[in-house]
Amino acid sequence: MSPDRAVLERAIDEGEREGGRVEFKERLTKDLHLSEGRLESLAAQLRHRVLSGDGTATYVIGITDDGGIAGISPDAFSESMDVLSILADEADAHIEDAQTWGVDGDGLVGVATISEGSVMTDDEHIVVGTAGHVDHGKSTLVGSLVTGQRDDGQGGTRSYLDVKPHEIERGLSADLSYGVYGFDEDGPVRMDNPHRKGDRASVVEEADRLVSFVDTVGHEPWLRTTIRGLVGQKIDYGLLTVAADDGPTQTTREHLGILLATDLPTIVAITKVDLVEDDRVATVEREVERLLREADRTPLSVARHGAEAAREEISETVVPIVATSAVTGQGLETLDDFFENLPKTEDPRRSEPFQMYVDRTYSVTGVGAVASGTIRSGELEAGDELLLGPMPDGRFRDVEVRSIEMHYHRVDKASAGRIVGIALKGVDEEEIERGMVLLPRTADPSPVREFEAEVMVLNHPTRIGSGYEPVVHLETISEAAAFYPENEQLLPGDTGTATVRFKFRPYLIEEGQRFVFREGQSKGVGTVTSLDPDA
Repeated sequence: MSPDRAVLERAIDEGEREGGRVEFKERLTKDLHLSEGRLESLAAQLRHRVLSGDGTATYVIGITDDGGIAGISPDAFSESMDVLSILADEADAHIEDAQTWGVDGDGLVGVATISEGSVMTDDEHIVVGTAGHVDHGKSTLVGSLVTGQRDDGQGGTRSYLDVKPHEIERGLSADLSYGVYGFDEDGPVRMDNPHRKGDRASVVEEADRLVSFVDTVGHEPWLRTTIRGLVGQKIDYGLLTVAADDGPTQTTREHLGILLATDLPTIVAITKVDLVEDDRVATVEREVERLLREADRTPLSVARHGAEAAREEISETVVPIVATSAVTGQGLETLDDFFENLPKTEDPRRSEPFQMYVDRTYSVTGVGAVASGTIRSGELEAGDELLLGPMPDGRFRDVEVRSIEMHYHRVDKASAGRIVGIALKGVDEEEIERGMVLLPRTADPSPVREFEAEVMVLNHPTRIGSGYEPVVHLETISEAAAFYPENEQLLPGDTGTATVRFKFRPYLIEEGQRFVFREGQSKGVGTVTSLDPDA
């Protein structure tokens, strides 16, 4: 008997009993179990099981009332999980985990762990992408924020982040953040020691609002939309650190350029102000202001205008600057105030037709192929008929939405900005690739191999000439492409027009989309200006 199977056997051995936490259900159907009166009764039953289990209940699906393994079809199991999710939501609980096993051909039996409390919605969770030159105090600053502890001057709080972050387990693993804290009605909810998984879990459980930090530097690439693909989250704000004893560097310029090029509302934190005199801090702040103005952004000094004004004005064009010290604590309350009150960034594409770039794929027993990603626009409902592609030959495949899941939580529909896993009928998991797109069946997509773009070279050792082949990162697409500058060359700092051609296959892109290109130490940003579907 495998360890996984032991979970099922233990639940069956424990059995259903009055005042127990285990419940057997052979099958749950929407027509019967969600009918008027029945839903309330079953939700109350579920709530009783959760309370009996001190906050956790175990539901075994595909089991008869006397504990016999019956097994149900994959479609029946999927519907049962949909119904169970709705019942859990009605009982102020959520599905924390689910495991399935095959029995008698294509039959399934599963164990679902139900936990007390609703799933935190994306509206209550902001994600902050951090950037900055090495040794400019980025990790130390975040370490102090998430623990509330002052640094020892030697980067001690940075060590709290030198751990592997918690993972999302659903057929794949992904780093959600490298630091997390939250807020409740009494203020910040922090971790005593992030090395203890229980501390991290308690923050998520206790906080009404959650803030995750994602270290953008070092990821390949570290563009907003690609980080979103790596961690399954949409980055809401950028936090750029500039050390007061060093000032802006070439790396600072590159990182600022990418943050701003992706229209990410950004905060600049001048760190290590305890190491220098006030006039040096003022000098560095003026240098940062000059960089922002060169990028057509409006700097807003917290020291001169106050935290409230900065919080109200921050946008894609207005960038607050705050002086901080992880040693003395200067500026940390201001950052707490920002992260407690800044709104989740809105997606203006919510009213447009559905579109989602595929970020990850996996397969779930009894469910089949699952494509995960962030819904870029529109809304999606279970049962919707979609197109998936382009395939390597440029064509699209007809698929159907079997079910939708957010953080183990089955939902009937989801809208723009939500991070979801979509179970698909009509395609095998190995046929789905990162960078593909899901669209309504009525769409008429035209994938391209070649497009025109306005590009800016942030860093390159020499000149970029015709045939230069970096990797282009656009939404979840990561593909080698050849560049052909209009004037046959681009130098560092130049902005110009170039023809860009994907090297291996076509993709669905559109005018106005922004991208990053990288090759070794070379970095640049660009915007798609026109498409060539015939190339």
